[in-house]
Amino acid sequence: RDPQRERRQRTLRLMSEASTPGPDVIRIPEQVIGIVRRLEEAGYETWCVGGAIRDALLGGAGSDVDLATAAPPTVVRSLFRRTIAVGIEHGTVGVLDEQGILHEVTTFRHDVVTDGRHAVVAFGASLEEDLARRDFTINAIAYHPVHDRWADPFDGRADLQRRVVRAVGDPVQRFREDRLRILRALRFAARLDFTIDPA
Repeated sequence: RDPQRERRQRTLRLMSEASTPGPDVIRIPEQVIGIVRRLEEAGYETWCVGGAIRDALLGGAGSDVDLATAAPPTVVRSLFRRTIAVGIEHGTVGVLDEQGILHEVTTFRHDVVTDGRHAVVAFGASLEEDLARRDFTINAIAYHPVHDRWADPFDGRADLQRRVVRAVGDPVQRFREDRLRILRALRFAARLDFTIDPA
């Protein structure tokens, strides 16, 4: 057993020199790492995603880590003793740890149909396809706490350093898929003191 390797596996390392103040590292909760390990031992790629990763890169607490996985919801429910169908139709299962804390685990997915507010999703996507359906680049960053790897196909970390809210891909298409994303962009810009990408 390598204690140094164990520490690396439990630590979300900031891979670039951040221009914003904040800690060098944040700790991924042991319970979250346990969920990642269980899914990966069963053969399903799993990553930490969501606002906790964004906030950690900005120097925040980075609590309430969500997980994205290749495991279908039925498999997630079969692998853990205590689960809640949080949004099963969208692929989200809540996994309760030993302390009763709920951790959301969502299957990789891609949009099939959108109506300007709701989306019909299909499972069986890759991590990059899953990140591609997200609203803004700063929310499309994934971290693997076991292998100490980043997935940032849309340069979200660079946008965090530039303090810019930028849509993933074509902004017109992103806002057409969900009109509330316009309000979310304004909210992020106000809360984080970011500018909105003019494109």
